[in-house]
Amino acid sequence: MLRGQSHFSPPPCYAVAFVTSLLFFFELRIADEFKDFEEDSRYRPYRPVPRGLVKLHELGWVWVGAGGIQLALALWLAPWLVLVLLVAWLYLGLMSVEFFARDWLKARPVTYLWTHMLIMPLVDLYATACDWVVAGRHWPPSGLFWFLAASFFNGIVIEFGRKIRAPADEENGVQTYSALWGRPTAVCLWLATMIATAACAWQAAVRIHFVWQVLAATGLVFLTAAIVSVRFLRQPKARAGKRIELMAGVWTLILYLSLGLAPLLWRATQGR
Repeated sequence: MLRGQSHFSPPPCYAVAFVTSLLFFFELRIADEFKDFEEDSRYRPYRPVPRGLVKLHELGWVWVGAGGIQLALALWLAPWLVLVLLVAWLYLGLMSVEFFARDWLKARPVTYLWTHMLIMPLVDLYATACDWVVAGRHWPPSGLFWFLAASFFNGIVIEFGRKIRAPADEENGVQTYSALWGRPTAVCLWLATMIATAACAWQAAVRIHFVWQVLAATGLVFLTAAIVSVRFLRQPKARAGKRIELMAGVWTLILYLSLGLAPLLWRATQGR
C-alpha cells in the first residue's frame, strides 16, 4: 500500500514471508534454549531440554535446517532478499550470545528489553521486503518506518504480557516485570507501551489513509485491556496474569490486521 498498490502481492510473496517469519520465531525459541540453559537447569528442570528429552546439539542442527529453508526461499523469490535476511540473522546471532555482555545486560532490565525487541522490526522488515524487493526496489518505501516502530513497541507489549503475573504464579529464578517493579508499575508500563504502539500505528495509518479505522480498532482493544488490568490489580488470583497475556495476543492480531489485511481488502473493494 505504501507503494501505491491497491491489490495483493503475488501469492509466493506471502508464502515466503509467512514461512520465513515463522522460522524466525522458531529460531528465537531455539536461541533462548541455548542462552538460558544454565538458568533452566537450576530453576526450571521440568522443561524438555534440562530434562534431556531434547539435546542442545539436536536443536542446533534444527536451527541450521531452518536457516537453510529461509535462505533457499529467499534465493528462489528474489536473490536481493538475502541481504535483508543476513541483517536479521546477524542481529539474531548477537542476541543469542547476549551481545557478548550477558551480565551487564542482566543487571539492566530495560536495556535488555529494548535491545532484544529490536528483532521484531527486523522480522517485519524482511516480511515486507518480500513485497518491495520483489517489486524491484532496493530500499523500503517511504513511511515504512512507522510500521516497523509499531512492531518494535508491540514486541514490548507482548513481552510485558508474558511476564506480568499474580503473586501466586511467580517462580523462583524467573525474572518477571511484576516481581521486578511491582504489579501496578508493570501494568501501567504495559498500557503505556500499548499507547506508544497505537501512536506509531496511527502514523502508519495516515500514510495508507486508514486512520479512523485503526484508531477505533486499537482504541477498543486498549479499553478492554485497561478493564482487564484494573481487575487484575484488584483481584490478583492465581493465573490471572494469563488474561494480560491473552490481551497482548489480541492486541497484536488487531494491530496487524488493521494495518495490513483490512485496509488492503477495503482498497480492493473500493477499486482504489
